[in-house]
Amino acid sequence: MTIIDWLNNRGITVQNTAMIQQAFMHSSYAHEHQQFHDNERLEFMGDAVLQLWSSKAIWPLHISEGKMTRLRAQLVCEKALAIYGRELHLNDFLLLGAGEEKTGGRDKDAIIADAFEAFLGALFLDQGMQAVDNILNDCITPRLKHPEDVGIIHDYKSKLQEYVQADKKRTVQYKLISESGPANAPEFVMNCIMDDIVLGTGKGVSKKQAEQNAAKDAFEKMAK
Repeated sequence: MTIIDWLNNRGITVQNTAMIQQAFMHSSYAHEHQQFHDNERLEFMGDAVLQLWSSKAIWPLHISEGKMTRLRAQLVCEKALAIYGRELHLNDFLLLGAGEEKTGGRDKDAIIADAFEAFLGALFLDQGMQAVDNILNDCITPRLKHPEDVGIIHDYKSKLQEYVQADKKRTVQYKLISESGPANAPEFVMNCIMDDIVLGTGKGVSKKQAEQNAAKDAFEKMAK
């Protein structure tokens, strides 16, 4: 699947496919393929789009200016953007130079976060803010349901996977247990499973958030 296929599956049809693909082009790839430009200019645009979108999303919460500023910083920090990128599997579309690929660049927070911003920038230039809403409503909006819990966003799914792979290659899976509530306020319950054993359970207003909470529950139990 290409990034264009991924967008089509979300009901987004872009006009400038080359610009969308450029958003995932790391400088190492552009250096090796000199006919291409990297994603740094698009990252600049995406940063501005993300600041505006997140400010507008936070505004209805009716919290103080200081709390708004801190919450926005937490939601758009490098670590958070890398988590969103992994949740959406956008790092699968990164274009990296051979050396960067070999040294694990596809899973580096900085590279994923930069590409995420560049992607938003390209999407905004091509389709406007509605398409940006399509993406950010999936990964940020659910976290604003309980802003007091945002804190420093942790990627517990990655932490748990690293923990269980310390000795051997083992894979953690997530299973939907239940879905309840109205469409505007759903609640999902997910189990975190390894070797047919339930390691943890989590709830959330999206499946991705429930998975993170299940991973958090499992990680905290196993790390004791």
